[in-house]
Amino acid sequence: MALRRLQTLRALYWTAGIRESSYLLGSSRSYSNAISHVPEINQRSISSCLNNAHKAFPFIRGSMMTLRSTMAAELLLFSNDTRLVTTQAKAPPQARQMGALKVSMLSPGFIYEPYAPREPISFWKRWFTGSGWKRTKEDIILELKSAYAINKLRKSGYSKQTFYNEAVNRYKEINTLMATGDKTSLRKAVTERMYSALKTEIKQRESMWSKVHWEMVEPVVKIRTLRARLIGVDRNDLSKVFIQLTLEFLTKQKFEAYDSKGSVVAGDKAKEVLVRDVWVFEKSLFHPGAYWRLCGRISLKSP
Repeated sequence: MALRRLQTLRALYWTAGIRESSYLLGSSRSYSNAISHVPEINQRSISSCLNNAHKAFPFIRGSMMTLRSTMAAELLLFSNDTRLVTTQAKAPPQARQMGALKVSMLSPGFIYEPYAPREPISFWKRWFTGSGWKRTKEDIILELKSAYAINKLRKSGYSKQTFYNEAVNRYKEINTLMATGDKTSLRKAVTERMYSALKTEIKQRESMWSKVHWEMVEPVVKIRTLRARLIGVDRNDLSKVFIQLTLEFLTKQKFEAYDSKGSVVAGDKAKEVLVRDVWVFEKSLFHPGAYWRLCGRISLKSP
């Protein structure tokens, strides 16, 4: 059965012209950049909890990479039809009611297809069972969506390294503003919905602690892209899209909280704590002067 499937997929490879899809898979894979691996410590940061993340898709090199690429032949139409990518997200009712005016919105106000780690499956189950092949196809679709979004972003002048530098600076900025309680400056760095959530967090923190110290130890331990998605807002104009990039940050941080008398009540700024955060950054590709803003954070469940 496995041999018959392999022969069928090879035929699809040559008849469908899969080179573009193979390129997309390769491009998507290159956007995961692991700088180093270090032991993890479960601690809570100012804006999120530590959670362990898994690799979303275990690519295999050589012949198995070719096999997976051939399976993407069925998805060639998807990679060539922007409507399927940019219009399938369902916005909140208030956004859908805006009709033609929604092209002027500053943010969709939601995270499209929030990232979640995929449960690992064995090599045997993946390639020699029906459920395994179905899972592999689903994984390929997820990767193609990310690759398509990145390709679209590249046309607007995107550079991965430049973006990572900007993302790290934005990460430091937002955490620092959260620690100091500077809501005025915070408003410019995040989307409207995110600002409302962070404002509530600051209020809750200030009810517990009078002051906090937050510091990130540079350089970051690891940063990588987990997912990229496009959100279309006008079916008649596919250039009117927002892009969301989900990033994983692994950083060493220092934290200390004080009461109204200046006494330490939580944390220890002399100790470094390893913190993992998953943040979603958003940018409009059709608003002049648009820049990256934080639109959401994702808490990953511990294994």
